[in-house]
Amino acid sequence: MPTTAHVDTFARDNLPPKDQWPEFRFTLPELQYPARMNACAEFLDKWVAQGEGQRTCLVTPQEAITYAELQNRVNRLCNVLVGKLGVVPGNRVLLSSPNTAKMVVAYLAVLKAGAIAVATMPLLRAREIAYPMTKAKAALALCDNRLGDEVAKAAALAPGLKRIVRWGNDTPDELDLLMQDASAEFTAVETAADDVCLIAFTSGTTGEPKGTMHFHRDLLATCDTYGKHILQTQPDDRFIGSPPIAFTFGLGVVLFPLRVGASIALPERAGPDDLPGAIETYRPTVCFTAPTAYRAMLPKIREHDLSSLRKCISAGETLPKDTYDAWLRATGLKLMDGIGASEMLHIFIAAEADKTHGGATGLPVPGYEAKVIDDKGDELPAGVAGRLAVRGPTGCRYLADDRQRKYVSNGWNFTGDTYLKDEQGYFVYQARSDDMIVSAGYNIAGPEVEAALLAHPAVAECGVIGIPDAGRGQIVKAYVVLRDGFTPSPELTKVLQDHVKVEIAPYKYPRAVEYVSSLPRTQTGKLQRAQLRQLAQATAAQRQAS
Repeated sequence: MPTTAHVDTFARDNLPPKDQWPEFRFTLPELQYPARMNACAEFLDKWVAQGEGQRTCLVTPQEAITYAELQNRVNRLCNVLVGKLGVVPGNRVLLSSPNTAKMVVAYLAVLKAGAIAVATMPLLRAREIAYPMTKAKAALALCDNRLGDEVAKAAALAPGLKRIVRWGNDTPDELDLLMQDASAEFTAVETAADDVCLIAFTSGTTGEPKGTMHFHRDLLATCDTYGKHILQTQPDDRFIGSPPIAFTFGLGVVLFPLRVGASIALPERAGPDDLPGAIETYRPTVCFTAPTAYRAMLPKIREHDLSSLRKCISAGETLPKDTYDAWLRATGLKLMDGIGASEMLHIFIAAEADKTHGGATGLPVPGYEAKVIDDKGDELPAGVAGRLAVRGPTGCRYLADDRQRKYVSNGWNFTGDTYLKDEQGYFVYQARSDDMIVSAGYNIAGPEVEAALLAHPAVAECGVIGIPDAGRGQIVKAYVVLRDGFTPSPELTKVLQDHVKVEIAPYKYPRAVEYVSSLPRTQTGKLQRAQLRQLAQATAAQRQAS
């Protein structure tokens, strides 16, 4: 193992024991990284050194920033971090911001200074921010002023944090004041390829959030596998996306273009109502967002020119075939589904645009292996659902967490998803392993029922869970958000149930349907089925009490 460049060895000291690591495989020539490397030097400094500094890198509503200008800002912030704020290699720096140019500058500067980025989602509240702040033992936070009050409240709950530096005030902000006389020269710290450079915390939908630790080489590896072989990113590409940079899915929107010298559009807002207009304005070629957003954009896309797009990536939750088909009809573009995980850093099963199949996630990304196994660990034949196992150049290393043993076994990462392989070898998502519904002896995947419901014109969104039933053990219950113009009624429920019976095996239809105004989702767009189960339990308790 190369000697670490970290003066503060907290991260390395809190890696899982080596015998609990997954087996890392570097099977492609492009994955043969040197023992010492700093990811920021590869993403930024390389292009300036090669004479490409005048290429556009970031485009915001206020300005277009070249690679040379971005390097200037990153270097000045590095000198602030090291010279004025006392950051040493290995320190954890908490970052809290929407997707802005300053967030990109801060993230890259932390990496270049040899520190470790701990980015938090923009909508988190103080207690939710305090957890990663405490777990990662961050002493410094850099934040957008719009989120500064929550970060300050979090700091009161995490006494280890010593300083908060804000940006974006109405007056010259604190970060600008610190940077104004800082040198624009800074040499990237010569970190080891396996020095930790980011700790990404999971959403915590299955318990306390887990800190997933990634090395400098991991950031390059996801670009040199998924970015190179599936996205086939080119220097003239421009990326746009809705997921926060703090979410590793959103981090890819920054890393993939930086790896090839391409550009990134950073609009002020990128929700489903705003994204079509932003695409028309910024003319991106690649779009990243969640299936729910693509579905929500469908009624709006005729109002905007989306012709610049050549690839649309969908991840964060399962992509219903109906959404895939509707987007293809509306735009002529095939949505590129993919499954990733914070533990794996980014997407590891997907398909190139011309090889996508509606309803199937795809094939293992070059550089990764995947298989579907039973409870004994034996690989299952095509058409049989089981546990998904994956390995490749990235993998799970939790920060001081006993759950490492659950995620990694025999060198493989177990993502907690149930999949099957079809006859063509494509991986087809069934459900989160904990979300399989067993009704009268039948295994029913909630997402499959959701996809069937979404194919009906009355349904805008839906979430499906299993609820207890005396006769069947469980029955399928659907929570449905209706489109405008439709009203809940027993007659509509019957129509939806009959529709599902036609779309999929009749025994899978929802025996209970409840109409709601919205569904609980994480900040990254994932449906929170656990909250739906809690809602169902509360409803059942109320009925028993009455």
